[in-house]
Amino acid sequence: MNLLKSSIIGLALLASAPVALAQGTGSEGYFQLYNNTGNNIVVGFYTNDGSGWSDNWLSDALAPGESATAEFTADTGNCDQVFQVGWLAEDDSEVLDDPISIDICAASNVYMDDNEIYYD
Repeated sequence: MNLLKSSIIGLALLASAPVALAQGTGSEGYFQLYNNTGNNIVVGFYTNDGSGWSDNWLSDALAPGESATAEFTADTGNCDQVFQVGWLAEDDSEVLDDPISIDICAASNVYMDDNEIYYD
């Protein structure tokens, strides 16, 4: 089981909110997920610290323009993670994107764009 357990503590439409309010830091136990796509819905966000894939971090799908705060619920865990995003397919199934390495303790934001996924 992945040591990095998580829960989404809020789903908010932050398009008009000041950016400073949305910024977090993985070292403080949370970070922000942004769906910056034009038409794609994010239905899954998974991490793997080397011990297997986590459960889906998202309790609700993220429509284009939405964001959510992800919070660590374990106080220990490996900062070096691999994450993978699941997108809603036309047949309502989930299509998984390629896994991406991340230092989750240093990440404040994860951006999911139409042709790119990145973090800072």
